[in-house]
Amino acid sequence: MPTSTAEPLRDDRAAVDKAISLLAAFDYQSHTGIGVSELARRAQLSKSTAFRVLALLERNDVVERVGTGYRLGARLHRLGQAAYTPENERTRDLLLPYLTDLYESTHHTVHLAALHGTEVVYLAKLYGHRSVAAPSRIGGRLPAHATAVGKAMLAYHPVAATRAGTEPLAALTEWTITETAHLERDLGEIRRRGIALDHQESRAGLTCMAAPILDRRGRPLAALSIAAPAGHLDTAALEPRLRRTCTAAARALLRLEPAAVGGR
Repeated sequence: MPTSTAEPLRDDRAAVDKAISLLAAFDYQSHTGIGVSELARRAQLSKSTAFRVLALLERNDVVERVGTGYRLGARLHRLGQAAYTPENERTRDLLLPYLTDLYESTHHTVHLAALHGTEVVYLAKLYGHRSVAAPSRIGGRLPAHATAVGKAMLAYHPVAATRAGTEPLAALTEWTITETAHLERDLGEIRRRGIALDHQESRAGLTCMAAPILDRRGRPLAALSIAAPAGHLDTAALEPRLRRTCTAAARALLRLEPAAVGGR
């Protein structure tokens, strides 16, 4: 009897693992069709197994057919939207005008992000004239220690910074900070300067600079960043614009909803 009750649990766990591996295999191509063979290769599954699991996911609207390939389905997108909290929506709506101001004054790609644990979630993104491939996407998340927006907020959030320092620091590129002592030094410099830099730490060939939007107690509500191809970000010229925009955004939030913002 113990064998018969334990066996389905092992089967169910294996099925879930395979399904998650396939969903993760879509990566940043979640809206475009990917063939079964490629998904199977990425998920390290046999083609027949991948086809069988994809059929189950399709029946549940988690993936959908696109010609001979698959893309993420409507049900999964709805689940993703459910994880996008009302607080994030409020922050995005209030700060989007300042993100637009930053874009207009720089014509570079700009981001608005919030801190979620030891990760950043991207709330908005405007593409610049000189665009470069970046891992950021609206609603997407990245390790905070590997991004300018993330480090800008970690520097002013001791609890999240401590937690990040006790977890393994994943390397997204060969330049990502992976040593706790190095991260602590970097965060100290950010607090001194008020500006965070990402020198190809989140994506090779990409440079970013960011500043936090702080509440009246000095806690990070969000962060704005400017991104450009490595070697094409004039930090000396752009830093004052970034500072002014973040300061104006913080003042506006306090003026609009002082109780709500100050109580976070």
